[in-house]
Amino acid sequence: MMARIFDRMGVLGCIAIGFIGIVLLAALFAPWIAPFDPTVGSVTQRYLGSSAVHLLGTDQAGRDIFSRLLWGARSSLTGPIIVVVVTAIFGTGIALIAVWWGGLVDAGLSRVLDLLFAFPNLLLAMLAIAVFGPSLTTAALALAIAYIPYTARVIRSQAMRERNLPYIRSPQLQGISGTVITMRHLMPNIAPLIITGATINFGFAMIELAALSFLGLGVQPPEADWGLMISNGQQSLLNGYPAESILAGLCIVITVASLGYVGERLGGRAAAGRKA
Repeated sequence: MMARIFDRMGVLGCIAIGFIGIVLLAALFAPWIAPFDPTVGSVTQRYLGSSAVHLLGTDQAGRDIFSRLLWGARSSLTGPIIVVVVTAIFGTGIALIAVWWGGLVDAGLSRVLDLLFAFPNLLLAMLAIAVFGPSLTTAALALAIAYIPYTARVIRSQAMRERNLPYIRSPQLQGISGTVITMRHLMPNIAPLIITGATINFGFAMIELAALSFLGLGVQPPEADWGLMISNGQQSLLNGYPAESILAGLCIVITVASLGYVGERLGGRAAAGRKA
């Protein structure tokens, strides 16, 4: 099994999977792994260096950086997961409805998607936060709405091509319902595109949610979040203590790169397997 995974993903893919696994474990088991409460600090423990007690030192408020990174993985993954799930469900659903019904339905849905294209992602998130207040859920749902037209447009294009192929036309002529054809034949053939799109959306969502937290519009202090840690670490960086900002930034960059690489490999392999 391990040899098959290594052959499919390659060295970089296995490294990426390993890092993603570590991040997931950190997020799941943070309450048991983290040695300190990530929200509680001490003025007498400010800017401590790495030691056996504080593995990565402490921040400007005397909070353990290692503990905050572990807990920060939770919010940093939860937000993008909300974005990806909502985007995949509604984007795929809209695309398939437009393809199967066509005509006025397709034209009407296309106009709605064009309208949503007019709103930049972060601007829509900021408008939602201005109305409902700053929170991770609000920011994630707003970004999901902004991502839906991109996902729907790409999947619609692919599904439209598949719609006219013989393996779809044949069961239609036999009187099989569109729902059965979609689930049994069409979905497996557009799944690689959905997987690849989801990983790309996850990466963009993680970066944009981190940017919102950096601006104080996402996760709120004193909660732990990688984007918020970069913001909190700005002053520390100027004072010669760069650990918090640099480590949180590296976590974001490596996680996004790992997910993007794994998603691309999975999508490419699945597509190759179908053609073979």
